[in-house]
Amino acid sequence: MALHLIKLCVGIAKVETLERRVAKLPHLIVNTRMTPKRATELEDGGSLYWVMKGSVVARQAILDVTTRGEGKASRCFIMLENRVVRTAPQGRRPFQGWRYLEAKDAPPDLSSMDAGDLPDDLAKKLREMGAW
Repeated sequence: MALHLIKLCVGIAKVETLERRVAKLPHLIVNTRMTPKRATELEDGGSLYWVMKGSVVARQAILDVTTRGEGKASRCFIMLENRVVRTAPQGRRPFQGWRYLEAKDAPPDLSSMDAGDLPDDLAKKLREMGAW
């Protein structure tokens, strides 16, 4: 079973904006101060789930986790696939940095049969009501 990360998507409020920015790149690199101790599990089919406006709404597959430097100067670089996969909205409270996300707790991907074309706000309200 894959292990995932969850992180706030700071500065981007809509999935469409993330999709446009990522489409121009061969891959996205997210850097953090702390290196995940379970990096090998993340590289084995894990994804980074993005939280926007209080909900998990998208994910990107993790390709590589690398640490450069030593001590206080060290940085972790997480290389992500350039494809953004929308997920069913799942509410999240604000937090700093990243957190591990077990596969059993991860929101499902939206398929072409789901209401993936709905505006994010409407999808979030439907999810909160239990209608979707």
